[in-house]
Amino acid sequence: MTGPILSATQVRVAFAGRGRRASATAVDGVNLDIAPGEIVALVGESGCGKTTLARTILGLERPSQGQVSFAGEPIGYRTGALRAYRRQVQLVLQDPTGSLNPRHTVYEAVAEGVRIHRLGNELGRVSDALARCGLRPPERFFDRYPHELSGGQRQRVVIAGALVLEPKVLVADEPVASLDASVRGEILSLLLRLRDELGLAALVVTHDLGLAWNIADRLAVMYLGRIVEIGTPEQVFADPRHPYTRALMSVLPESPIEPVVLTGEPPDATRIPAGCRFHPRCPEVARGAAADAGVADRCRAESLPVLPASGPGQTLVSCHLALARASLEPGTPHVPAT
Repeated sequence: MTGPILSATQVRVAFAGRGRRASATAVDGVNLDIAPGEIVALVGESGCGKTTLARTILGLERPSQGQVSFAGEPIGYRTGALRAYRRQVQLVLQDPTGSLNPRHTVYEAVAEGVRIHRLGNELGRVSDALARCGLRPPERFFDRYPHELSGGQRQRVVIAGALVLEPKVLVADEPVASLDASVRGEILSLLLRLRDELGLAALVVTHDLGLAWNIADRLAVMYLGRIVEIGTPEQVFADPRHPYTRALMSVLPESPIEPVVLTGEPPDATRIPAGCRFHPRCPEVARGAAADAGVADRCRAESLPVLPASGPGQTLVSCHLALARASLEPGTPHVPAT
């Protein structure tokens, strides 16, 4: 197919507050396309809405507005439609120990999806999935329990449990966060090999910029429910245009950017600031660069449009100062005003 395999279009997710508490907007207008065979990394601080967006893409949360589409068709939320969709879009969680039932053997854990979806050739599917994930010979692992495996082996079993259904997309939420550094590279190499061999697309949710650099074809930076910058890792790492992205990149060991220390915590999702939602913490506003560019008032009062879903080769940014600077650089792609 030539279009995206998975799309989020103007997705907004709000959770009702209890009593007199205001509703919390966890995702506030997100457009994101994932092409067949593409790996997109979604990065940002804890609490920025990454996991909520991933859950919405999986159909575990229903958007308050907008829609999620698979292969060009909006997903349905009836039980049968969701079951068919989740065979195509599978979840890989960050904690393999918590993901696996300690009373189930490896065979039972991987075969569970085959039984739920009533697929044939159970033994062959389980064997093939385990072998593809590097657990060879697979028969040697059939009767083992999770506590008898290493952390890396448990994560391979979790990936095999997703792979056994022959999905088109993996949604991996912090897939190596709980693993030792020596094992992380093996799991990342496995994901890349599965992409190359099977044409799998993936959305990788992470706060680890090093992981995003090593695995992603495109990088989407999220802050307080919105994607604020998106582009290839080479583009974003070499020239981060949003001050928030620049702050994230500055902490990397080999970054040429002077370390940026952000003050405070991300605002409460029930009280999103007016204007640019990053402006209360923005170093460029604090040091007067926004005022020098004549956009300080806009940063504090004028909301930015939602970024469109970007295509290959584009870098998109949602920042008044970055857009003012880009207007002085002919040919620089940026988000259009709406």
